[in-house]
Amino acid sequence: MDLLTFARGPGFWFALAVFCLGTTWRILAFALLRIGHEWSRPRNGIFKSLLTGLLVTGTRSWPHREFIGRTGAGEALGYSYHLGLFTVVLLFTPHIVFLGSILGFTWPGLPSVAVTIVAVLTATLFLAVLFRRVTNPVMRLLSNFDDYFSWVVTMLVLGTGLAATAHLGARYETLLGIHILSFDLLLVWFPFGKLMHAFYIMPSRALNGALLTRKGAAS
Repeated sequence: MDLLTFARGPGFWFALAVFCLGTTWRILAFALLRIGHEWSRPRNGIFKSLLTGLLVTGTRSWPHREFIGRTGAGEALGYSYHLGLFTVVLLFTPHIVFLGSILGFTWPGLPSVAVTIVAVLTATLFLAVLFRRVTNPVMRLLSNFDDYFSWVVTMLVLGTGLAATAHLGARYETLLGIHILSFDLLLVWFPFGKLMHAFYIMPSRALNGALLTRKGAAS
């Protein structure tokens, strides 16, 4: 069995199983967190509170005007590379074909040249994110192994994908195998690191908003 066959065969299915089981376990653990007894009467019902929390999540995902001078650049950087990753993962035709073989349906993609340009820009933004993390004293103090390893794993997938597309460094089959193996690694790491924020961000913000509403906070 060669590298490419292993990467998109047993390696991928093992990684996908770990991803699905691990993600399900983390989401269930989040949903079943023990909540202390609430002694105050809630102002709204649970469904109205959660709906309001989700709406506020969307309207408050950009810094207030008072803070935008200090945090706006970081926010823009974060949104930009997330949008770039979304484009590369979900709108690149080979990725769509691969995902379609699993999901059973496909969708239109962008031209390969456009996705390649977006991937290069996203990789550049990723380097800027790392530079900001290691040069900002507060961010450097708050960063741990999870932050750096999650960056490395994601950057590895992006970098090997660009190398495979450009046929740089080895045979295409070898580069593609390494690229898929790096994606397998990301799937295995995903449920256990901060990459889980992809699933947590909306419900956690909505829940925090609902709990703060009980304490009299208003948006």
